[in-house]
Amino acid sequence: MQPLNILIAEDNPKDFEFLKLLLNEWEEPVNITRAPNGSTALEIGLLRDNPLVISDIQMPEMNGIDFAKKLWQVQPKARIVFWSQFKDEMYVRALVKIVPPETVYGYILKSSPRERIVSAIRTVLLDEQCWIAPEVRKVQGRAGHSLTALSDIEYEALLDISLGLTDNLIAQRRYLSRRGVQSRLNSLYNKLGIDQEQFQSEKFGDSFNLRNRAVSVSIARGLINAFEMETEEKEFQNWFKLFRRTHKSKD
Repeated sequence: MQPLNILIAEDNPKDFEFLKLLLNEWEEPVNITRAPNGSTALEIGLLRDNPLVISDIQMPEMNGIDFAKKLWQVQPKARIVFWSQFKDEMYVRALVKIVPPETVYGYILKSSPRERIVSAIRTVLLDEQCWIAPEVRKVQGRAGHSLTALSDIEYEALLDISLGLTDNLIAQRRYLSRRGVQSRLNSLYNKLGIDQEQFQSEKFGDSFNLRNRAVSVSIARGLINAFEMETEEKEFQNWFKLFRRTHKSKD
């Protein structure tokens, strides 16, 4: 029997050793390769035909979602099991957008029982069937519901207020009028279930800052997290440097 060549994209040595131990207990012979970051995983994956992959999501240099997107663009039949401690809606939302039609993949939480992790990996890599953790399926349902799922422009608005941008700066960055910015924010608040009248009273007036409330709700819902906001901050800083140079030259 030819050994299975399995690529594990995992930056945490302990998590890698755990997976390695699980795979070495299989009856089938397995060759294991470790990639400590997403960039290395992509280099290795692109050299293989229909690669079999277990990938963390939060990794240095390139996260698991971006890694999978670039690998699937060249290797659409690659079978990937995402294994992560996070079931954040932002990851589920991003993943749904990049999975090619009829591609087999899985999503298992690191906190799952050992038997469930083994079942997920074998189902995807050996049986060629999708396997999604029940906890993640619940998030998928919410992310795909038309009344609660954020559109791309609403998600952009959420990122902008999470970065602390003013209406004027959002308008500049997104090529919008001030009225257009307010329209996006109002749509975002509605999707998040934040009713402006809910936070007002005759005695206290505006009791809550709606922007801050939106960010708080989004963190609790898993729409944003600190790890991914670091990337958003870098992108904003790059844009802001160009924006300032452009306006200085006009002055």
